[in-house]
Amino acid sequence: MLQAADLNASMDRKSYKENMKELENRLGLLQQEIRTHKIPVIIVFEGWSSSGKGTQISAVLNPLDPRYFNVYTMKRVQEDAVMRPYLWSFFTKTPEKGRITLLDRSWLMGLMPGGEGFSLSPREKKYLLNDINAFEEQLINDGVVIIKIFLHIGRAEQKKRFLELEADPATKWRVEEGDRAQNDNYDKFFKMFEGLLTANAPDGSEWNVVAATERLYASVAVYRLIIDKITNEIARRKERDLRPSIPAAQSIMPRGGSVFESVDLKKTMNDRDYKQELGRLRGEMSKICFDLYKKRRSVVIVFEGWDAAGKGGAIKRLTEALDPRGYEVVPVPAPTAEELNHHYLWRFWKKIPKDGHIAIFDRSWYGRVMVERIEGFCTEAEWKRAYKEINDMESAVINHGTVIIKFWLHIDKDEQLARFTSRQENPLKQYKITEEDWRNREKWDLYEAAVTDMINLTDTARAPWHIIESNSKKYARVRVLERVVETLRER
Repeated sequence: MLQAADLNASMDRKSYKENMKELENRLGLLQQEIRTHKIPVIIVFEGWSSSGKGTQISAVLNPLDPRYFNVYTMKRVQEDAVMRPYLWSFFTKTPEKGRITLLDRSWLMGLMPGGEGFSLSPREKKYLLNDINAFEEQLINDGVVIIKIFLHIGRAEQKKRFLELEADPATKWRVEEGDRAQNDNYDKFFKMFEGLLTANAPDGSEWNVVAATERLYASVAVYRLIIDKITNEIARRKERDLRPSIPAAQSIMPRGGSVFESVDLKKTMNDRDYKQELGRLRGEMSKICFDLYKKRRSVVIVFEGWDAAGKGGAIKRLTEALDPRGYEVVPVPAPTAEELNHHYLWRFWKKIPKDGHIAIFDRSWYGRVMVERIEGFCTEAEWKRAYKEINDMESAVINHGTVIIKFWLHIDKDEQLARFTSRQENPLKQYKITEEDWRNREKWDLYEAAVTDMINLTDTARAPWHIIESNSKKYARVRVLERVVETLRER
């Protein structure tokens, strides 16, 4: 890719002015179409040190309305980001529908020598590259336009620019030791960049190499790339056949029996054993949490289950053993307008805990393949690809060292009816029962089929599902705590 770029390419100032006047007008108009069609756009600038990334970003911004774009410099990762999975920094900065995000440096920087102090083994680099490609695929499938631009200059040109910067006291600071090392080892970096650009090329998100020896030529080339990509996406959307969601009854995937066939809901626990086990496990959990903080290991605990299965009670008994400074319980209601304007995983990435902390999700990203699937809040294509997207997300989080523990709290229909009735008759608990709960109950079979798919397709070796028999609240609470303690001991 780099070899094919003509580093001698240039443009005279007259041609530049003629081209740029038209290109700036077109890009300004396209920004309005982006808003009309609610297209989220990410423009990524990567390249050699001193190749002109800042200059080209400034040029692109010139005709744009500043109310509808954001610019992020990703070179310096703050402590808050270093203490989270690598992709957290990028996923949380993805744009709303109709907005543009420009990134100075890309997600590839973690794979480069000296990139933010990351020192990865070949195996870790392979995992990170897989995570990055999966991240881009998720965004593309959700309608995000990703435009990746690599600014390419030769060794002599780079050295010349370094000398010019160093000669001026006002710009000398911009040339760092790592920049000089890049020039000293130009051939090595050339080969590395070539390999990364080729490997990081999901369908629809390939890298575009721009010869940047001459600024005027590079600016026109960058504009044309951006305009062509956005124009093609707008044309594609205008031609797209917007099919309605397939009703849930027709959307059920072929399967065998229910995952709940072998679950024994008769399991129970007497008061004496309950209190004794609860006390013992809380003590162990408290010690483990201290070790987690000391060793900077983060934990994500996911609670899913039938309405009235006891998620709140299980979470309360778990948190009673935790230092309140070290955990957050994340209730997951219906998405807000802002959240609906992002990829559905965006709101969950924002809540991934930093190292040494615990996030407990009361409901989670699995709503995509349950309530959203059954209620038609997403298309069949969207919920079917969500299994892979969720597995990819969890893999990226686990690769950082985070432990994920997933619970499905299971009760039968009779027990649910008894709990619904009890809530309705108790003034202190009436807030817990809604018309939606009763409507969901009528779709029990559809939900059971969806949950079976969910568990079969997202039960992985590193993030397995734990089905908790929950007809007995006491048994379920102890079993949850027991499983958390066992898992964290193992990890």
